[in-house]
Amino acid sequence: MKAAQYQGTDKLLFGIILGVLAFWLFAQTILNINVVMAKDLQMETATMSIAVSITALFSGIFTVVMGGLADSLGRMKIIKIGFVFSIIGSLLVGITPAGAMAAPVLITGRILQGLSGACIMPASLAMLKAYWEGAARQRAISFWSMGTWGGSGFCSLFGGLMAGNVGWRYIFFASALVSLIGMWMVRGTPESKAPPSGGKKKRDVAGIVTFMVVMIALQVLVTQGSNLGWTSAVSLLLLATVIVSGIAFFRIEKGKESAFIDFKLFKNATYTGATISNFLLNGVAGMLIVSLMLLQVGGGLSAQTAGLLTLGYAISIVAFIRIGEKLLQRFGPRKPMLWGCIIVGVSISLLLPTNVMTDTYKILAVIAYTLFGVGLAFYATPSTDAALSNLPEAQTGAGSGIYKMASFLGAAFGVAISAGIFVGLSSIDTPSSILDKVISFSGRQDNIAIRQAAMIALLFNLFLVIVAIISIMKTIPKQEEELQRST
Repeated sequence: MKAAQYQGTDKLLFGIILGVLAFWLFAQTILNINVVMAKDLQMETATMSIAVSITALFSGIFTVVMGGLADSLGRMKIIKIGFVFSIIGSLLVGITPAGAMAAPVLITGRILQGLSGACIMPASLAMLKAYWEGAARQRAISFWSMGTWGGSGFCSLFGGLMAGNVGWRYIFFASALVSLIGMWMVRGTPESKAPPSGGKKKRDVAGIVTFMVVMIALQVLVTQGSNLGWTSAVSLLLLATVIVSGIAFFRIEKGKESAFIDFKLFKNATYTGATISNFLLNGVAGMLIVSLMLLQVGGGLSAQTAGLLTLGYAISIVAFIRIGEKLLQRFGPRKPMLWGCIIVGVSISLLLPTNVMTDTYKILAVIAYTLFGVGLAFYATPSTDAALSNLPEAQTGAGSGIYKMASFLGAAFGVAISAGIFVGLSSIDTPSSILDKVISFSGRQDNIAIRQAAMIALLFNLFLVIVAIISIMKTIPKQEEELQRST
């Protein structure tokens, strides 16, 4: 059977989803269990923060590269490479020894997990466009979104339960097994490539290298700035590196035929709006790490108990994600994307009163996490479909890569900045409360610095949602405008 005639099957779809889950469910459990892992591995909080965010960072850096390679070399080939990275990376994290070797082994494993996501995400999105059409594609995207957004919904609960009952290492051994099963399920699928473009494209090595320098320097600055000192020579050098390399990157990429990131794709306002809002809404993952760390460090809850509070998030995102698909079909992408962002904003607002007693905050957290899942479910399929539907056929892999790069980098920097704010402001050496003259904190007074640090970090996440809403309103056309364009 020719690849052009091939129709995607559920076996292929669910095999791909297992690869997606290896990243979003298993690898992302570290958002909740990082406190337990740091203690077991005798690692400093700042070093663990790097391990938490570096997976999404490397996924973000390489996802466009792998999307482009998927277009030219074959999407199935890149997906299989992604499974191999996942297996090796998961095993490395699982066997990480305590002590001096913990950081290099753990971070290497996390990098490989990130490279796995960079391979599987854009290539699998391109496969959804190549092998599914119309309503079948929207269904496939919904299930794929259950793997991404749904996996992230269950990761805190799953991680807490596993860490509390069988040990956190078994999370990553199970991840390797899931990846093996996924690799078996996708075997035999016909290869899919982009149509030939009439000439061999050169790899944009200069663009890739400068982009990597910008992202890594920015990540180190964000995660280590409070330890290094924001005005220290090292921090200023990192900032200068980000600025100089960023300018060099844009000059290299501008108007380049084989650019690493094809800026011409952003001439399409709908694709641009979907990608920008995707970056910002994934950045709100910082809300999870801040609130979960607050409950554990400030409230004394275990990772398992804190994870159980996210059950509503996990259930609601899976239960409502196909509702997002139906809303897309009924209203177009703009309205459900806006509704989803607004609901996410409400969920963050419910977590802001960190001045209340722990029992009250736990109730607010349950409601907030549930609404968070509903909001992401409303947003996920409409945003992904809006991005995919506005990509040229020859650039499906690269364009999907940019869209998923926005997911990964949003999550990486959202988590890094949120954790940086929280860790930096929650120092036990803080002599007085920043907000003590404005807000009265109930209950314990020895953790006020931690509680106010969480409040400020959560305000940052709320700011991200507000900017996402503005970007959607400015770029995504109303349904009647879209109909007029199509006719």
